[in-house]
Amino acid sequence: MASDQTWDIIIVGTGAAALSTALSAATSTSSASPSPKILLIDKAPSSWAGGNGYFTAAAYRTAHNGLADLLPLVSNVDEEMKNKIDLPAYSEAEFLGDLERVTGRRSDPTLGAFLVRESLDTVRWLKEVGGVEWWLSFRRQAYEVEGRWKFWGGLCLTVEEGGKGLIRALLKAVEKVGCSVWYETGARRVLVDGEGRVGGVEIVGKDGAVVQLKAKAVVLCAGGFEASPKLRGEWMGKGWELAHTRGTPYNTGDMLLEAIRLGAQRVGDFSPTGCHSVAWDADSPREGGDREKTNEFTKSGYPLGLMLNSEGRRFVDEGVDLRNYTYAKFGRAILEQPGGVAWQVWDREGQGWLRKEEYRDEIVRKTWAGSLEELAGKLEGEGLRDREGFVRTIGEYNAAVAAFGRENPGVKLNPAVRDGLSTQSNTKKLELAKSNWALPIREPPFLAVKVTSGITFTFGGVKINPENAAVVREDGSEIEGLYCAGEMVGGLFYGNYPGGSGLTAGGVFGRRAGRAAVERVWRESGGKGRL
Repeated sequence: MASDQTWDIIIVGTGAAALSTALSAATSTSSASPSPKILLIDKAPSSWAGGNGYFTAAAYRTAHNGLADLLPLVSNVDEEMKNKIDLPAYSEAEFLGDLERVTGRRSDPTLGAFLVRESLDTVRWLKEVGGVEWWLSFRRQAYEVEGRWKFWGGLCLTVEEGGKGLIRALLKAVEKVGCSVWYETGARRVLVDGEGRVGGVEIVGKDGAVVQLKAKAVVLCAGGFEASPKLRGEWMGKGWELAHTRGTPYNTGDMLLEAIRLGAQRVGDFSPTGCHSVAWDADSPREGGDREKTNEFTKSGYPLGLMLNSEGRRFVDEGVDLRNYTYAKFGRAILEQPGGVAWQVWDREGQGWLRKEEYRDEIVRKTWAGSLEELAGKLEGEGLRDREGFVRTIGEYNAAVAAFGRENPGVKLNPAVRDGLSTQSNTKKLELAKSNWALPIREPPFLAVKVTSGITFTFGGVKINPENAAVVREDGSEIEGLYCAGEMVGGLFYGNYPGGSGLTAGGVFGRRAGRAAVERVWRESGGKGRL
């Protein structure tokens, strides 16, 4: 390490955004130009490479014109299957509308426009340059209804083996184009000259030695502060220190604090709503994800069942929207309940719709019972405080479902759309509705799964210029030579997000950061290595 202290570009992180940045930088010069000397550093050991991207389902949200755009990208659809798929187009206007809707129109419109407009080109680029093998997400984003696969929720692309497959492909591509990766190498501070221009990074290596590395450009892709209970409590409020960390335990906000120290403008949602958090297995590790089980601790089957807290009450409309637009905020709702836990409940019919990757016997502890009274009794041993209230809540729900069914016999379950199968009829309404997919909980055996809140990533970050991903100061000027992509970018998501848009944003702005970093290298080198 000591003999290799000068680089063109240093990228902090090895997650999906960092690897996209490195690929973009390494492949943006012309064939006649020298390749930039690129280093990625990560304070995590190599066994934890990939940041939070490794723990995802690797879902990328993109605008598209339907199968005509998608079939050339994917490798898991043959000729026979192609004719059994119903996958509507998802326009840029729909994508942007979903982003605006779920964030309460607080999302930065310029950031959002770049994200949406470049989403399809980015996934194509990731296949061509990154070697990413896209699949249509049959298991997570489609239901088989009457022999046809019906995709829903504006999200359809994933990767074989999820985040594991995504990071494996991107790491291989980064190494192939000549980038260096140093693990167990923490960034301590960004080096700047007297005029505020970035000139490198001070690091601490695995041997504890502190070294200053020179670079013409630095890109921060070090993740948010989701793995720091201290910062969660300080910035997002009391209670967030209790959430389980879904992914890497190394995203502790160090570089976010460093960017703010350098004068970066802090933007985005730092409030109690400022993170992606999901219904998460209550028996999961608290302080970091499992490298084998990764995303399988997610418990997102609630739209076809109920969620009740320890006092036996429902606390959200489980069917208010498609899961892609609720799962990232319902973790917060669970954390707000007594003890920060809840139980998801289904009867025989609802269980048939649960995804095996999240609910198979090997991955989750299940509580079974032949009656609701028996189920409530068993859950007392897990922390349920009001067994009578639990049974009463489900009974009232069932009565409302039955009343709706009598008035609306033509409304049938369709999990691929907002089907309007609800609890709200002219004769009976619940104070807290279930707006769609209101199946009764009446046919044994009954199943309950205990969940808590799992925090994925934080929404608050630093302001960037979306044109070049440069970090912006409080006065609106750019910190020359400093760029940012991934979770550290603030202003895009507030309170919620459309599923799959975080990884896409990392790709879109990582590409832009990589290109901008190479442009700076070219300028600082007197024109050598022009794009």
